[in-house]
Amino acid sequence: MSNIVQVNDLSKTYGDQTAVNRISFAIREGEIFGLLGPNGAGKTTTISILSTLLAPNAGEIKIAGYDVRRETARVKEIVGIVPQELALYPTLSARDNLEFFGQIYGLRGRALKARIEEALEIVGLRARGDDVIETFSGGMKRRINLAAGLLHKPKILFLDEPTVGVDPQSRNFIFENVQRLNQDGMTILYTTHYMEEAERLCHRVAIIDQGKIVALDTPHALIAMLGGGVIHIGLRESPNNVIEQVRTFGAVKTAQWADGKLAVQTHNVNAALVGVINAFNAANVPINSLEILEPNLESVFLHLTGKHLRD
Repeated sequence: MSNIVQVNDLSKTYGDQTAVNRISFAIREGEIFGLLGPNGAGKTTTISILSTLLAPNAGEIKIAGYDVRRETARVKEIVGIVPQELALYPTLSARDNLEFFGQIYGLRGRALKARIEEALEIVGLRARGDDVIETFSGGMKRRINLAAGLLHKPKILFLDEPTVGVDPQSRNFIFENVQRLNQDGMTILYTTHYMEEAERLCHRVAIIDQGKIVALDTPHALIAMLGGGVIHIGLRESPNNVIEQVRTFGAVKTAQWADGKLAVQTHNVNAALVGVINAFNAANVPINSLEILEPNLESVFLHLTGKHLRD
């Protein structure tokens, strides 16, 4: 499978603040690729650069073989973007909104009318096409936002936090739309800070934090990093002799001390937990806190960065 997107050493700064810090990744044609991270991690900045809306400070980006900075017009023809902020005119109807955006893409006449009806059909709102946007629910507005990004039949679609603030029914509808578009051959870059969305939708996931990619693999492989799970033990000080003992246990993969916590990565949580507690009790070392991280993308992120996805 060939790469439709290739990003090398991409950086973006705003004054003294680094939003994206020399990230590199590739997106394979026909996959759903997730950028998973908390708000402010650099996801929206990355999408804005890839979609030609923002200029990077450094780095090389190619989409379908076109250089994003030198061949901007060609890139715009094959890229669709659904921004996090709703880009709709509330006093116009859904069809009028789509006609406006379709004209921006260069569509006219019968071709534009046909694409509007197709896009409304895809998002399940053809019957509401003549209603004004301000009468729509938040979830319906998100679906029209999605329809606008589909008008010119892009080869790759960028979805930036498409389910923020929507009801469960619309959220599931968006999920089904994303999966159907992908099954029809569309490549999708999907940003989210909801780990369950990435697990459900994405073929591969890049975890991004503070502008850096800290891990990139399939959701299954990332979760497998934790083995049976991770035990976080809060201690007042580092008892090196006990930590060395813990590292010898058969159920323990690694034991790392940092910031007042011992992170024990295990093959078997229950077996490791019994041994760890016994070791600290025998050494008369008090445990201040204990947390067990079950294997999922949330716990992978916490293990890699020391904080939760929504922090």
